[in-house]
Amino acid sequence: MFGIFKPISFFLLLYALFVINSIASVYQLPDENSKLIGEPIRYQVEQGDFFQALSEYHNVGLLSLIAANPNIDPFLPEKGTVLEIPKQMLLPYAERKGIVVNLAELRLYYFPPNESLVYVFPVGIGRQGLSTPRVISYIGDKRKDPTWTPPQEMRERYKKEHGKEMAKVIPAGPDNPFGKYALRLASSEYLIHGTNKRMGIGMRASSGCIRMYADDIEWLFNNVKVGTQVRIVEQPIKMSYEPDGSKLIEIHTPLTEDENIGKNFITPAVVQFVKENEQHIKFINQRLKKPSGLVESLTL
Repeated sequence: MFGIFKPISFFLLLYALFVINSIASVYQLPDENSKLIGEPIRYQVEQGDFFQALSEYHNVGLLSLIAANPNIDPFLPEKGTVLEIPKQMLLPYAERKGIVVNLAELRLYYFPPNESLVYVFPVGIGRQGLSTPRVISYIGDKRKDPTWTPPQEMRERYKKEHGKEMAKVIPAGPDNPFGKYALRLASSEYLIHGTNKRMGIGMRASSGCIRMYADDIEWLFNNVKVGTQVRIVEQPIKMSYEPDGSKLIEIHTPLTEDENIGKNFITPAVVQFVKENEQHIKFINQRLKKPSGLVESLTL
């Protein structure tokens, strides 16, 4: 058992020495005929660990960490338990340009111009009933220390829930849910912004905007220019034929609440990918009901 964990301990040593202050997960872009980035990472639980702290330490979403490790208590994981850290993934089916947000996996990808790198961040998105829109847009404005003007609908909801009026304008500061930085999508009301609620990252918790950790949004703010393309998609199933002949698949929880969840996502492209293999289609349907979010191989 010691031999199994020796490379993991070495990785964590390197992480502590070199990566602990880094912002994004940074990956070398694969060739155009490949979508696979990252390596499988495992972590052995130490006394006092809990999933929220581990998700921040590894810069992954909380729900992603929970999905990758079912049946493990996220608040009191047993010491010695080996966790799967979802740091390996398939790129979404989208142009490798600007910002791509895949709502189903609660991740933001940034493809900087003239670099063979992709930066990956966990994000929070709109909760049920206040969904983040699926659009092709662009960064229309950047603001440091933004103020927040709650929409009328939110102010009415606040009054109903709390019995008092909500302030019409929230200034920059610890009570501002936008945090210190905000990027506006075109001229819309939707923003990519920081947050004063770290628990919302990697979850469906916002009113439609895209939330990021404070360090992550600061980095993005400083590195992304106004005019950068933003594409927001929902791809719960990501697939790839890899150059070595392997067929890889990565399945996340769809945002839909449809009871027949698989029917909406077993698209012609998925059928083509599995070549109508009934066992593979059954596997995908089962995974859609309880996704792991991990890259898995389909045997040929």
